[in-house]
Amino acid sequence: MNPLRYELVFSDSTGSAQDVVIVERTQLTGSGGHPVYTDATGIIRAEISDRDEVRILASGGHQEPSHSVRARPLPDTEAPSA
Repeated sequence: MNPLRYELVFSDSTGSAQDVVIVERTQLTGSGGHPVYTDATGIIRAEISDRDEVRILASGGHQEPSHSVRARPLPDTEAPSA
């Protein structure tokens, strides 16, 4: 079963700088058949497999897909951060 929430960790090409975004599962599934997750703004959308493989989905024009993204499952009981 897929977690309800993940932290997506975006790294730069050196691996030294990181941005972390929390995403929650939606009712949608991606082309690979896995759940689609989105952040609170709806800008970050990702299909995440049951093996925590991430495929970032475009949510608008002029976006460049990130190639260095890791998904870390969050406990379902943890309250969302504000």
